[in-house]
Amino acid sequence: MGDLLIDVLREAFTPTTAAFALAAVGLNFHFGLTGLLNMGQAGFMLLGMYGFAITIREGGPIWLGVIVALAVSMVFGLILGWPTLKLRGDYLAIVTIAAAEMVRYLGRSQNFNSLTGASTGIRGNEFKGPFEDQGITFFGLFGLDKSQVDTQVDVGPFALHGVRSTSWWLVIVAWLLVAVFIFIFARLSRSPWGRVLKGIREDEDAVRSLGKNVYSYKMQALVIGGAVGAIAGVIWSLGASVQPDSMGRPTTFWIWTLLLLGGAATIFGPVLGSILFWCALVLVKGLAAMWIPSDVLSQEQLQPFSLLLVGVTLMLLVIFRPQGVLGDKRELAFND
Repeated sequence: MGDLLIDVLREAFTPTTAAFALAAVGLNFHFGLTGLLNMGQAGFMLLGMYGFAITIREGGPIWLGVIVALAVSMVFGLILGWPTLKLRGDYLAIVTIAAAEMVRYLGRSQNFNSLTGASTGIRGNEFKGPFEDQGITFFGLFGLDKSQVDTQVDVGPFALHGVRSTSWWLVIVAWLLVAVFIFIFARLSRSPWGRVLKGIREDEDAVRSLGKNVYSYKMQALVIGGAVGAIAGVIWSLGASVQPDSMGRPTTFWIWTLLLLGGAATIFGPVLGSILFWCALVLVKGLAAMWIPSDVLSQEQLQPFSLLLVGVTLMLLVIFRPQGVLGDKRELAFND
């Protein structure tokens, strides 16, 4: 049991947890502030992954890769928002999930094999090198040479590589970015701009009657939230690789789940929701492996079973506490 609790604690700080927290912060701009039912956040993440990985693979520096990732996601947001932001509710959700699927299918198409790697994707060793080298440089500022960080580094119960793949370097960068974007969200949500978005969420027609360009504000929210999602995709890819099918519909549904779990329209809800979601999966899977005989539930069935139990728990949460753990019922007045 002790090892399981340590595994749960480790999961709370992994780059995957941070990446999903970032994606949920982006979705918070869409849904939490503006009331946009964007069901295609995974598409923004995938575009960010492609933009970053392809740029680095072709010899570009890290900063250019980040700029390209942001630019591609913002252009996608503009193209997606131009014909769709006048739609409301379910119609917008249908269009955005279809758009994200189009991005995924284009990415895995053999027609773009030389660029995206088709269904195989882009392997991590094709683009992670410069980021890992930056990690060695960073730790060198603290007097640590390459031999000390280019290996597994144990800190208490945590054992991660210094700079490779899911590493201490990536954990530091990922959670620093989460903190930065949480701060940005907090400032923007309390600004006059953020108050207009909340007004649109609660009564779009009333805001329009005050002379505000509702369409423009919605577009801004969609583009900004999508850009945050692209950064989340970059973090995800640095911990794994670029594989289009990893950004399918389930990914978007998970982002929605953890946002609603933590509390939409809250500052720390996305972070708390991501931590609770991924830790719950590890805990349920571990307990199931300990208590359920393998002839009843095989190892291959543990992951789907864990998702099922977590899903049922979240359904009950939505029924009995729809505002989430940190949410306020007053923030749930969405425009119909």
